[in-house]
Amino acid sequence: MKLARIGVEPTLSNVKEALMDMGHDVIDLQSENDASNCEFAVISGMDKDMMGISDVFSPGSVINAEGATTDEVVEMITERLH
Repeated sequence: MKLARIGVEPTLSNVKEALMDMGHDVIDLQSENDASNCEFAVISGMDKDMMGISDVFSPGSVINAEGATTDEVVEMITERLH
């Protein structure tokens, strides 16, 4: 499986832990600068354009975790890495 650098909103600690357990390089998304070196951004969906992150990522690289389980978010990322 391909591993990626993934930025995750701090409120999604369960998603962050699951991705780290899989071996991904996971960082907290605190600002737009944090997102600039990541392949994916996982956001809670509360603010669809958290700190301008959508400006940094191409469509499909931002994962909206709103309403999804941790397993569903992990699966979305896994599918996009293949």
